[in-house]
Amino acid sequence: MNRRTLTALGHAAGLLAMTAIGQLVALVMLVAVALTFFVGMVFAFPPAVRLTRATTAAHRRLAARWSGVTIDEPYRPAPAPPRPQRDGWYRDGRNLYKTPRVPAFNRRLSWMVNDPATWRDLAYLMLNPWSGGLIVAIPVLLVAAGIPELLDGDLLGLLPAVVAAATAPAVVPWSVRVHGQIAHGLLAPTEKARLAQRVSHLAKTRIDAVDSQAAELRRIERDLHDGAQARIVAIGMTIGAAEQLVDSDPAAAKALLAKASEASATALRELRQVVRGIHPPVLAERGLGDAVRALALDTPLNAHVTVDLPVRPDAPVESAAYFAVSELLTNVVKHSGATEVWIDISHQGTTLRITVTDDGRGGADPGRGTGLRGIERRLAAFDGVLAINSPVGGPTTAVMELTRALESVVPPIPRWKSAILGLCWGLCWLPLFPQGLVAMVMKLVNAPERSWFLALYMPEPLQWPTIIGMILLGSAMLAGAVALTNQAKRAKVDACA
Repeated sequence: MNRRTLTALGHAAGLLAMTAIGQLVALVMLVAVALTFFVGMVFAFPPAVRLTRATTAAHRRLAARWSGVTIDEPYRPAPAPPRPQRDGWYRDGRNLYKTPRVPAFNRRLSWMVNDPATWRDLAYLMLNPWSGGLIVAIPVLLVAAGIPELLDGDLLGLLPAVVAAATAPAVVPWSVRVHGQIAHGLLAPTEKARLAQRVSHLAKTRIDAVDSQAAELRRIERDLHDGAQARIVAIGMTIGAAEQLVDSDPAAAKALLAKASEASATALRELRQVVRGIHPPVLAERGLGDAVRALALDTPLNAHVTVDLPVRPDAPVESAAYFAVSELLTNVVKHSGATEVWIDISHQGTTLRITVTDDGRGGADPGRGTGLRGIERRLAAFDGVLAINSPVGGPTTAVMELTRALESVVPPIPRWKSAILGLCWGLCWLPLFPQGLVAMVMKLVNAPERSWFLALYMPEPLQWPTIIGMILLGSAMLAGAVALTNQAKRAKVDACA
């Protein structure tokens, strides 16, 4: 066997071990549920839930690392800590407490009990041996199928082991990937969980957005008060002085009117700068790419701009991206000592990605008040993130990503995929359970009743291969159904992300 097959065998063995551990954790969880709801020992429930979530989190990490399937956490946002009333007491329903310990415990208990992901985790740990566990145990099942014949002295028992060795290079890596797909189907967040997480995220970013907007309004007010407004007042005073001198000293009045004209031109320029600070006309007329190019022309650095956007983002997203780039360029000019900067605007699906790289001294840190925190708050209102890589000595690279910034259309599921999906979901249980697992139990206990189990009517040498084949067929149909479902979900998420 090659290295890839041996690695996959190691992963399969690790998944089997995790499956066994999951069964023990599921047993602990079931005991905690019984103690909580039948005995009233509610203190046993939160530790059991934390243990269950830690175990399923390990399964998610292994699925991402070994199967290449990324599974997000499905849990609803944790409740906020209780706040004291004006009198210092904490209210929980109709009861008052001096300390927040009991209200906090009750909130977390209610959160864990009412979160569907808690019970989906338990269901996954209980069902994993009969879904993903069976798939990764395919080589073991094939070898075990021949043991009864070998014990009876029949050399045909070596056939399953030979088949397992021959098919291992193809079957074992496939089984590990399928296990990840099944884990995704059972452990991924539901639409309600995604919606709850989305609402929680919006509630957090709303405060930052309001603060950013208030700061922007204060900046505009300050610019108008200290700049254009002061100049307009000065123009009025100059014109008034010219009116008094127009009869007695026309030359002085003419000079004052010339100064007023110059001041009016300066005030007009300042007003235009304020308008550009609110929403540049080039951004509204030409889009983000040309607006950033115009911004690069005004910078004293040698700027290179590349743009690859199939469509224009919405106006609020364009504005946030533009001012984020403007703030980054301001930081580069003020703090980095750079002479050259590269700006790349591209997309990945519906995600807008902007990369700003300079050849400065580096050492940029969002915690040192260089304006990067403001950029993060501005982007957070649109589910955007900012990543900074700025080692001492440079260069500095800032990457901004705004999800769901570009429109996309969700492609419909082809009819043949819908037909296969319905067939697999509807019939996978038939070969897997009655004709596979139940028939295997009947064979192991040598039950005299053959009922309607197909394998038990086959000749003796073909019974175990038929049972194993039925289990593999049912597992493959289940895996195919889960894979197609996850593929459709990912297509929908990618189109909306």
